[in-house]
Amino acid sequence: MWELRSVAFTRAVFAEFLATLIFIFFGLGSALSWPVAPPNVLQISLAFGLAIATMVQAVGHVSGAHINPAVTVACLVGSHVSFLRAIFYVVAQILGAVTGAALLHQLTPPHIRGDLAVNRVHNNTTSGQAVTMELFLTFQLVLCIFASTDDRRSDNLGSPALSIGFSVTLGHLLGIYYTGCSMNPARSFGPAVIVGDFDSHWYASAGALHNVISTTVSSPASPKATVFWLGPMVGAVVASLIYNYALFPHTKTLSERLAIFKGYEPEEDWEEREVRRRQSMELHSPQTLPRGVMEKV
Repeated sequence: MWELRSVAFTRAVFAEFLATLIFIFFGLGSALSWPVAPPNVLQISLAFGLAIATMVQAVGHVSGAHINPAVTVACLVGSHVSFLRAIFYVVAQILGAVTGAALLHQLTPPHIRGDLAVNRVHNNTTSGQAVTMELFLTFQLVLCIFASTDDRRSDNLGSPALSIGFSVTLGHLLGIYYTGCSMNPARSFGPAVIVGDFDSHWYASAGALHNVISTTVSSPASPKATVFWLGPMVGAVVASLIYNYALFPHTKTLSERLAIFKGYEPEEDWEEREVRRRQSMELHSPQTLPRGVMEKV
């Protein structure tokens, strides 16, 4: 495939690895419990938000700054990236998260490391409640990402990096009390690998999903429910479908979407085609007709 032969593609994959590494390093570091200054919810929320905003600003022009497997899947569903690019991005993000957690683990005194802020279900939250909370947390994040980075908008967008950072901060201000707030499977997976704690990551059986749904209110969280994979992924996909196909649908044809999904080298730049279509619509809009023509009409 042509993307594998592209230097820009290699740079983008490396950017995802590096950005996720830095995000995890600073985010988890803010949640470490130091005796002189234990972390609080506001501190952790701001640290994760500032970390993601910084990385979006740093590598957004290189890779799109997904830094999150759920965001990459959402972009795949919305026909923004190819299947091949999505696979490489997700692998790079997971490796970056594990590397970032490993670096923090080695640079932190043993009595401070603890569990490296591994995500867990808290306060007797049920599995269903935890999955649903992660779904909503990730939903609002992905919706914000699509809206703040949509180059079809002509209004004043402000700073996408800042908007996305605020969205991550918002999620943490609520989600920490339920699940420690993941919104990002790589964020949950990285420290889990380093400390060997995979509770709330895997299903114990094929029927576990049914159990999660049926015991939403009645039972405590199952330690084997994939809270931090199922919730973010479903939330991201739902947000992508709503934004890209309902709220602000693209004008790409089915053949164009398939070409993007398969990673075919485009005959012409998709973005240039979108610009020409918008210009064509503007030329035929009544608001763009000359004053004399408007008066005659």
